[in-house]
Amino acid sequence: MARVIAPGEARHLGLPGRVAREIVAEHAGSKAVTLRLVEIPAPAPGETPRGPHVHHGFEEVIHVVSGAGAFHTPDKVLRIGPGDTVLVPAEEPHVTRNTGNEPLMLLCFFPVNDIRPGTENLTGF
Repeated sequence: MARVIAPGEARHLGLPGRVAREIVAEHAGSKAVTLRLVEIPAPAPGETPRGPHVHHGFEEVIHVVSGAGAFHTPDKVLRIGPGDTVLVPAEEPHVTRNTGNEPLMLLCFFPVNDIRPGTENLTGF
């Protein structure tokens, strides 16, 4: 049965370098989808940027709501802004960074109800 998930029901995740709220996932009754709202703050002077990660066995879709950023893979850097959507293939190491002065707001979609078992943090590239 369809239901509305109020903002207060999102699970706050203690992820480094960003504020992540898991809106839909296993905890909300999802059988096959995760949706996160992610806020990446503007970088502070001298701050060490967080490293990349990879998703084993599933894609990620990142939709930019607001702000300016750069999507990094080992082979390229893509500039991203409001309205842009990035399709990230499974097994591709990546990281998204804020390149502006305002928070970078992203909606991140995954075709699994729990991304933790298939996500691996990596060292930088």
